[in-house]
Amino acid sequence: MRQKYVNSPIFFAFGMFAMMIPSQAFSAFYSYYYVEKLGLGVGLATLARTVYLIWDAANQPLVGYWSDRTRTRFGRRKPWIWSAIPCFMLTFCLIFAVPQGLSENQLFLWFLVALLLFEGVATVIWVNYGALFPELFRGERVRARASAIQQGFQIAAILIGSAVTPLLFAWMGFGYMSLVYAVIFAVFMLLCMGSVRENEEIGQDPPLRLREAFRATLQNREFWIFHIANSFAQTVNGLISSMIPFYARYVLQIPESQVSILLASVFVSVIPLVTVWYWIVKKLGDVRGWRLSLAAYGLSVIPLWYGSSLAGGIAAGILVGFGLAGFLVTPPVLSSRIIDRDYERTGQRREGVYTAVGGFITRSSGLISALAFWIVGMIFGYVSGDNPGPDPASTFRYLISVVPLCLLTLSFLLSLTIMKKGGGMSGPAQPNHAQGGGPLP
Repeated sequence: MRQKYVNSPIFFAFGMFAMMIPSQAFSAFYSYYYVEKLGLGVGLATLARTVYLIWDAANQPLVGYWSDRTRTRFGRRKPWIWSAIPCFMLTFCLIFAVPQGLSENQLFLWFLVALLLFEGVATVIWVNYGALFPELFRGERVRARASAIQQGFQIAAILIGSAVTPLLFAWMGFGYMSLVYAVIFAVFMLLCMGSVRENEEIGQDPPLRLREAFRATLQNREFWIFHIANSFAQTVNGLISSMIPFYARYVLQIPESQVSILLASVFVSVIPLVTVWYWIVKKLGDVRGWRLSLAAYGLSVIPLWYGSSLAGGIAAGILVGFGLAGFLVTPPVLSSRIIDRDYERTGQRREGVYTAVGGFITRSSGLISALAFWIVGMIFGYVSGDNPGPDPASTFRYLISVVPLCLLTLSFLLSLTIMKKGGGMSGPAQPNHAQGGGPLP
C-alpha cells in the first residue's frame, strides 16, 4: 500500500464503518426480531443478556491483556483482528438465521448460544481496534480530527445499520440481510487492516504481569468515572436505536415501511453535526466538550415524549441527532488522554487492557438497556408482540424519553467530578508536538 495511506485516519475509519454496520443492525433489531417477530419473552431475552455479561466480564479483560502481551512481526493487534474476521461473519449470520419451528425454550437457547459466540468474537475485534487508536494518533488535535473522521464513518454505518436494515429484511428476510452485512464488514475491515502499521518500538516494551496490569488500571479514578458515565450514555444509544421500531408502531402508529424514514431523521442529521462538535471540542477542550455533549444529549431526548405522528417523530429525531453527534466525537479523544497519562505514570503502554476493561464497563450498557426494557415492560404489561399489554404506547414513551433523560443526567453529574490535573484533562486543545501517528490525508 502507498505510504500516504499508511495509518491514514480515513482508512483506519473504514474499520469503524465495517464493525458498526452489523453491530448497529444487531443492537437496533435483535429485540424487535426475537421479541416482536419470533415471540421470545422479554424476561428470557433479558436473561440471555445477563448470561452474556457474565461471559463478557471474563473474556474482555483477558483479551486486552493477551493483546498487550502479543509479540509478532505483524504487530500486537493485527493478528487478532485478521483471525477474527471470518468468525465474526459466521456468528453474526447465526444471530439472524434462526431455524423455523423452534419452541420458546429452543429459541432462547439458540439466541443465547449465538449471542455468546457473536459477542465473544466481537470483543476480540473491538478491543484490538480500539487499542490501535491512541497508538497510531498522537496529540490532541490529531486525535480530535481522527476521531471526527472516524465518527463520520460510524454515523454513516449507523445510518445504514438502522435505516437500511428494515428495507433489507422486508425484501430478503433477516437471514440474507445478515449475509449482506457480513460481506460488507469483511471488505472494509480488510481495507482498514491493510493500511495499519503498528509502532514496533511500543511492541518491544516489557509487558506487566496480569495482576500488576489490572491493579494499575483499576486504581485509575479518572478511568472509572469516565467509563461509568459513558456506560449510561451508551445505554441511551442502544435504547433509542432498539426502541424506535416499537416507538413507531405503538406511539406514532406508523407502518413498518416508514421506520427507515424515522431512523434516518436521527442519523442523517448527525453527519454534518460531527463537524460542529469537532469545532466545539477544539475550542473547549476534551473534558468540557464531553460534558457539554452529555448535557445536550439529555435535553435532546425530551421532545421524543411528545411525538404523535411521523412528522413529530422526525422533528424530535433531528434534535436527538445533535446530542448524539457530540457524544460520538468526544469519548475517543478523552479516553486516549487517560491512556497517555497512565503511560506517564507507569512507563507502560497498555491500550489493550484499558480498552478491554473500559469496553466491559461501557458494554454493560446492554444489560442496563435490557433491564430497563424488562422493568418498564413489566410495569405497563408489555410481554411480547403476541402480548403487548393494555398500554404499549406508555411503555415505549418511557423507554425512549424518560429513561434516557435519567441516564444522561447521571452521566453529566459524574462528568463534573473529573477535574483538571497537570496534563490538561480539560481546557482548550493544545498544539500537537507529539511524535507518532500516520500522515493525515
